[in-house]
Amino acid sequence: MKPKRVAIYVRVSTDNQNTKSQRRELEAWAERAGHTVVKVYEDQGISGAKGRDQRPQFDALLKAAVRREFNMIAVWSSDRLGRSLKHLVEVLEIIRDTGTGLYIHTQSVDTTTPAGRAMFGMLGIFSEFEREMIVARVNAGWRVPETPSSAMVTSSPRLARSTSASVAPTLTPRSSRKPARSSPTAQAYSRRRSW
Repeated sequence: MKPKRVAIYVRVSTDNQNTKSQRRELEAWAERAGHTVVKVYEDQGISGAKGRDQRPQFDALLKAAVRREFNMIAVWSSDRLGRSLKHLVEVLEIIRDTGTGLYIHTQSVDTTTPAGRAMFGMLGIFSEFEREMIVARVNAGWRVPETPSSAMVTSSPRLARSTSASVAPTLTPRSSRKPARSSPTAQAYSRRRSW
């Protein structure tokens, strides 16, 4: 592979995270491959679900790609670019139209090859699926019980008291119950044992 002029893009979704490990790994890859890193673009505390208009450094990266300031973009993983298939396809089209390559480190995808382009499309599908699953799990966790049977599992002391009060009269101590009548088979078995 010919040496390339590489732009690195790093992003984290929250302010509590940092991009140091992403940047370090991508710079080490570029050095091993003999590429030159011309610029690092970093979006701190911005979700990948947001469009490029809400990610200033990502927008600057794509504009620089159009101006052909570099010939390859390197990212840590495909979800750094975007979490929806629509966003990823748009990004790939822009990158392809400018003749810029894309390297995705964790998936070892290089879009300068046909196999790399096909793999990038598949990664987009899985990224979108993962995001939808996360949203579904979060929404399920916030859902309020809607049926009386689901309300029974609540830990509310008041509900527990009212439930036990309504159930208590139907329970009878074992000692006050009448003995169960034996079936004819059980009576015959009992007589046989007493011989």
